[in-house]
Amino acid sequence: MDVRTVRELASPDGRALLRSLPEYDETTALALGESLRGQGYSPDLVAAVLTQLRLRTRAKAKFGEFAADMLYTADGLEQASRLEVAATHAGRFYAASLATVHDLGCGIGSDAVAMSALGVTVHGVDADPVTAAIADVNLRPWPDSRARPGRAEDFSPPADPLHSRVGAWLDPARRTPGVADARGRTRRVYRLDDISPSWSFVLDVATAIPATGAKLSPSLPHDAIPLGTEAQWTSWGGTVLECTVWWGPLARRPGRTARILGEGRHPIEVDESMCEPDPPVARAVGDIGPWLFEPDRAVTRAGLLGAVTAATGGREVDAGLGYVLGTEDTTVPFARRYAVREAMPFSAKLLRGWLRERGITGVTIKKRGVRLDDEALRRELKVGRKAGTGAQATVVLTRVAGQQMAFIVDPT
Repeated sequence: MDVRTVRELASPDGRALLRSLPEYDETTALALGESLRGQGYSPDLVAAVLTQLRLRTRAKAKFGEFAADMLYTADGLEQASRLEVAATHAGRFYAASLATVHDLGCGIGSDAVAMSALGVTVHGVDADPVTAAIADVNLRPWPDSRARPGRAEDFSPPADPLHSRVGAWLDPARRTPGVADARGRTRRVYRLDDISPSWSFVLDVATAIPATGAKLSPSLPHDAIPLGTEAQWTSWGGTVLECTVWWGPLARRPGRTARILGEGRHPIEVDESMCEPDPPVARAVGDIGPWLFEPDRAVTRAGLLGAVTAATGGREVDAGLGYVLGTEDTTVPFARRYAVREAMPFSAKLLRGWLRERGITGVTIKKRGVRLDDEALRRELKVGRKAGTGAQATVVLTRVAGQQMAFIVDPT
């Protein structure tokens, strides 16, 4: 797709065409394309329309009812902040009373749209002209906000950002252009040195504009967090999506924090003030109690396990593994609690016998600190996945005080 085609899609006729078509269906896409070409639409426009229908179907998971009002590129959709996360970003800039935000690497504009909806004017740039054109289309409901082609590195900070109430937002590319993985998605990069624009450029922008935020990989090393900033790991439905670093007035609680989001639940935030300074670790298998707690992965990535041990009076199973053993019957909003039915030294033979005696035919396997192939273990245990009929069980494989253990647990 080129910029001209983006403009065709964004025209009144193009939007009317998109609105008139049914949801994308792979089985009928070829016939639909032939029908549109037969009506006189150009092959380029037909290809672009079919691509938009396909991407809109995927976009519903991120943008819900707003998906039908936006345009996309495949890579842009893959990298865009989902609606709830973009709203979190936008809320920081709004709460800091910023008038304008420079979105340096705006992608298809998901964060820019969320900021604009709160009344913040956004000036976005993206190095790819097609992506910039799509972001500009997505920002049309807010005429003061625009996106244009340009390199983030060419940005010139205003002379007095505090007086002019200016902020900056950066979402450096964490993928390798033109290099796809086995599923056809551009390959991720994980090293801070490989992002584009560079980490040093992000730091320069934050020095020039105190109200700066940068969306980074969840694998951001703790020792890379700049002094005085807030680094917040965010999860959705248990999957960690990002670590965002906030400078100046955008940093609410300097240090490491975690924000937990999910369908139908209020956001939960965890910070260092909630933590024990040195989370205790189980010293022996005898420390196993009636409860096992699995912290949300944002909490684990942020290094805030001490909040779980403090809330439960528990101990980590083994250093660095994250599971917490507890004796107190308590509920922790940022950790899943399991009742321990049985705990035994891990042996496939021993575990198989325990499952057979109880007629268990399907298991869910969870593991940390134990390396094995799940399917090979299922074959050895002679059980299937947790599905269908028959008794089911959840098995947690981990280490306690250096010893491999198997827990059979019930979610509570």
